[in-house]
Amino acid sequence: MKRKIFTLLLLCSVTVVALGHSRQLFDDNWCFILADSARMEQPRYDDTAWRRLSLPHDWAIEGDFSVGNPSGASGGALPGGIGWYRKNFTQKHVDKATKYYIDFDGVYMNATVYVNGQRVGHRPYGFSSFRVDITKALRQGPNVVAVKVDNSRQPNSRWYSGCGIYRHVYFVEKPSVHVSQWGQHVKSHARGFDMAIAIDNETTAARKLRLRSRVIDASGRQAATAVKAITVAPGTSTFAQRLTIRHPRRWDITSPYLYTVTTELLEGDKIVDEERTKAGIRTFRFDAKTGFWLNGKPVKINGVCDHHDMGCLGAAVYKDAIVRKITLLQQMGCNAIRTSHNPPAPELLDVCDSLGMLVMDEAFDMWQRKKTTYDYSLYFDEWAERDLTDMIRRDRNHPSIVMWSIGNEVLEQWDEASADTLTAEQANLVLNAGHKVASGQSKKLSQGERLTRLLTEIVRRHDDSRPITAGCNEPSPDNKLFRSGALDLIGFNYHHEDVKNVPIHFPGKPFLMTESVSALQTRGYYMLPSDSVFVAPKEWWLPYTDPTFMCSAYDNMHASWSSTHEATWDVVKHTPYCAGQFIWTGWDYIGEPTPYGFPARSSYFGIIDLAGFPKDVYYMYQSEWTDKNVLHLFPHWNWLPGQTVDMWCYYNKADEVELFINGVSQGKRSKQPHQYHVMWRVSYEAGNVKVVARKDGKVVGEQTIHTAGQPDHLRLSASVDTLSSEGKRLSFVTVEVVDKDGHLCPWAENQICFEIAGEGKIIGVDNGCPFSMERFKDTKRKAFFGKALCVVEAGRQTGEIKLRARAVDLKDGELHIAVR
Repeated sequence: MKRKIFTLLLLCSVTVVALGHSRQLFDDNWCFILADSARMEQPRYDDTAWRRLSLPHDWAIEGDFSVGNPSGASGGALPGGIGWYRKNFTQKHVDKATKYYIDFDGVYMNATVYVNGQRVGHRPYGFSSFRVDITKALRQGPNVVAVKVDNSRQPNSRWYSGCGIYRHVYFVEKPSVHVSQWGQHVKSHARGFDMAIAIDNETTAARKLRLRSRVIDASGRQAATAVKAITVAPGTSTFAQRLTIRHPRRWDITSPYLYTVTTELLEGDKIVDEERTKAGIRTFRFDAKTGFWLNGKPVKINGVCDHHDMGCLGAAVYKDAIVRKITLLQQMGCNAIRTSHNPPAPELLDVCDSLGMLVMDEAFDMWQRKKTTYDYSLYFDEWAERDLTDMIRRDRNHPSIVMWSIGNEVLEQWDEASADTLTAEQANLVLNAGHKVASGQSKKLSQGERLTRLLTEIVRRHDDSRPITAGCNEPSPDNKLFRSGALDLIGFNYHHEDVKNVPIHFPGKPFLMTESVSALQTRGYYMLPSDSVFVAPKEWWLPYTDPTFMCSAYDNMHASWSSTHEATWDVVKHTPYCAGQFIWTGWDYIGEPTPYGFPARSSYFGIIDLAGFPKDVYYMYQSEWTDKNVLHLFPHWNWLPGQTVDMWCYYNKADEVELFINGVSQGKRSKQPHQYHVMWRVSYEAGNVKVVARKDGKVVGEQTIHTAGQPDHLRLSASVDTLSSEGKRLSFVTVEVVDKDGHLCPWAENQICFEIAGEGKIIGVDNGCPFSMERFKDTKRKAFFGKALCVVEAGRQTGEIKLRARAVDLKDGELHIAVR
């Protein structure tokens, strides 16, 4: 088979701003009720008793965990239901030559939109961005928009979905001739950009206009311009333009340079419509022998999978929370993220563009065959083409996106596979158990082959500049998705032991691990002996129980279908044709608490816990994926006298490390090939344990862990100490229980109460515990292995926020955050 290599230069479209008329944020002054009644869509319906709030909003995260919630532990054990949102607004002028729209970035799920009592739009898929045309329903003067959100039929997701209008909303005014929604499709050539611009003419007559596009560099200087006369016929027309930059700069993961590109429609000297977008130029290719190349250099994709929730903030979009997530991953050395398993919030892609993070953009978790009772399979036949089209058109110009995924572990991989009789929890486990694969060729296309060809054709219709893959947990070449011949990249979910056979089974095909590892860890908890590997559950159908509801933070525990972190990384690292991997997962997430059931309600898979506190394995990746000097000794040094403890150390840039207990050497260790940590088995005695790293006989690093005394006080540290008053700006405050000398108390679980004064409010609390029944929306939280988190949102007035943390028998902790 001819070797297939993808080479492309690409420009990205990020946040679209319409200047010819307007696109205004429409988030404030909504009212909400978690209920359903007749006539709630009507303008005169009495909503005075409803709650007032600003969007984005997730009502499920505000609820109580319960075994009776139909989402189940797999869905986070939080409530669903039907909710209504209403917004009263005044439109001063309604122009017959103007089109009026409302843009929703995402509503989970089954959103039905009304304006002044008229139904103007409906969208079942809770992850799709969509536009509703309200022109005919809009009135001059007072108006009411009402949105019914129906997430009552559960389970419909294998993870926590959230409920409500959880992404941003915009009010859009456009002239009758305008650039289409997501109508800019911009690719790059060696010296600039080739643009295909779709323009809608919603009149009955052709219009003669000028089309002008400009490129503005990061310093604000014009780098290129192009102008042409056009005639826009009624309907939708597409026009091409070329922009040439004298000295173009590349977008890269180390230097994510972005341009601004504007597209203007002019009638005479008047701007009729304008779109503005961020843009980046780069080349990449996937090679069947050498993996992934970016801007002419080989790059191993060191990626993670992540669901969309933000821990105690739920599904509601906060850009500061996204920046925190991506920044912590990058500091670990991560360079890619997979949007598991749905179109992401636009802000995630904007952040990846600006910070230099690669993206696999994924559309679906299921096709026609369902995984849970009320999932997207109910809507696939009617909506899949529209949802996939909209995702591609919305996202296709982001420079961070380097591949599309049309599905994750869909049951159409096999001739016979069904989850019809399974609970959501069982479905999560059985997906990776394997199914019978029919071998040999058949003249008749299977359902899986037909759908794969259909979906890839839709993708290529709207963007042919990126390869297409799917997350497949059936590694056989008889997998129906592989058999279709339509996938550009072979993607394995797990099965690291089969990677060696890829060149034999898929000759000439680029390859990567679309999902990997699924190790199980609880931050701060260690199962001994550490050189024993614990598998939980041993088989998907076998129950797993442990009264602690915890998993080991040594890298010695994983699910039955998966591996330890080190085992899979060793394969990826030493396999040149493997383009990289996406680890399951970067962060813990709400839902899917494998290997446990309720009261566990969030995952154990993350490298970072739900509160954003790194687990120890974070530093293994940092030692392998970055040039930072890494020396990380663990666990803590508070045990029973004489207890046997295994001390692990992740390190780099050293020949050897030596361990000391109270000054007495416990021996030197050096990593051997294919080894990523060293270990000492020692007997505990109070005092301190220290590791010393040496290179060429010289000390290059030291770390000391002290035995912590009795808890003495609370120590607070903020992610940022100054916030803007523009709205929705956050500071993440870490709270630690420490002794009188400032040493973390690793077993502390004190109840911590928070008090806030000034220009801010508490919007979430957490501690990373996967089985805590404490509410996320509260002003108190127990410490979990000595730590807790409080999330503070600044108000819209300048001033100061004072946050105080208190606990019985401990000295208070306090910090101040400026609001400017």
